[in-house]
Amino acid sequence: MAAISGHWAFAFGVLGNIVSFIVFLSPLPTFYKIYKKKSTEGYQSIPYVVALFSSMLWIYYALLKTNATLLITINSFGVFIETIYVGFYLFYAPKKAKVQTVKMLLLSVVGGFGAIVLVTQFLFKGAVRGQIVGWICLVFSLCVFVAPLGIVRKVIKTKSVEYMPLLLSVFLTLSAVMWFFYGLLLKDINIAAPNVLGFILGIVQILLYVVYNKKEKANLKEQKLPEIQKPAVIVVDENMNSKKLPAELTQEQIIDIVKLGLLVCSDKVNVASRPHDTTCGVKAPKVENMPKLQTVEA
Repeated sequence: MAAISGHWAFAFGVLGNIVSFIVFLSPLPTFYKIYKKKSTEGYQSIPYVVALFSSMLWIYYALLKTNATLLITINSFGVFIETIYVGFYLFYAPKKAKVQTVKMLLLSVVGGFGAIVLVTQFLFKGAVRGQIVGWICLVFSLCVFVAPLGIVRKVIKTKSVEYMPLLLSVFLTLSAVMWFFYGLLLKDINIAAPNVLGFILGIVQILLYVVYNKKEKANLKEQKLPEIQKPAVIVVDENMNSKKLPAELTQEQIIDIVKLGLLVCSDKVNVASRPHDTTCGVKAPKVENMPKLQTVEA
């Protein structure tokens, strides 16, 4: 039975490595958006700093344990990729966000991790040291699962899922399932316990995304662009009734039509009585008698 349990533990450990590898890569679309917009906008660095700290702790815990190679492999990759994420965030973040991120790095990665290593190395020995580090890893694993919930408040407030990392939530949930069975089969409560809460919180995040994504789409459908009305041209003349001309006509065409109407309908046309009159007796309409063009909304 022990051999079978060991094989199943190895299988879930490998699956946990695969899913966790995808978890570490899931923020790539987020950082691609940051790269395209040259700004971190509403994104936060807390999940990446906490994930970096957690990976470092799990490596330290795995080094104190035996047969924990699978923990070392995936968390080594985690330290590598999370360091890249944090550096990328610092490059595009505004000044205030940069200062906050640097403070978190100094407090957690430098101060926190350094203090844990020093204290456990000098104050504890043997199995007790592994247990203490294991409990610390348990606490910060919970922080990794809870960290994305910082965006939930913003989602509920804005009723928008623009900044909800759905891929991260989905793969964190799958990862929690794999590592739960891995810890359960190894009888390691420090690995199994936090993944129970991780699974629950992952499901909550997915449900929130589904609910608010539907509401957002419904609101977009209800919004209609206002119809643009084309202006119509009204020609007003003292001898003519108001007439609406098509808006497609140019101003020059409208003037020509008005002039033609005046020549045909006006009774102020005199026949030429002088043979040398080059104007043929036709008086050109005065400027002040020209019809006024008014542009009004239809």
